Amino acid sequence: MSIGYLYILKCVDGTYYTGSTKDIELRFQQHQAGEGSSYTKRRLPVKLIYVEEFPRVDEAFYREKQVQDWSRKKKEALIDGKLHDLPGLSQKRPNS
Repeated sequence: MSIGYLYILKCVDGTYYTGSTKDIELRFQQHQAGEGSSYTKRRLPVKLIYVEEFPRVDEAFYREKQVQDWSRKKKEALIDGKLHDLPGLSQKRPNS
């Protein structure tokens, strides 16, 4: 297995995109070229603002799915390194 990365991009409209990959430089280039995802393609240019490295790509994918469900405020605390704020920003989602 190869190293994996969780990453967060900031889109031109101010929204965040969370993804995972085994090649962070290539994936960022793909996003900038409009080939990364349909979400970022409509919101170019994007900036790479956060990266976490994992020993295995499946661990990065698991983390991606975790962070994708977070609120904007919780993602911003992670980006800003305010890890002590994360538990307080956890929110219960209403049952659907």
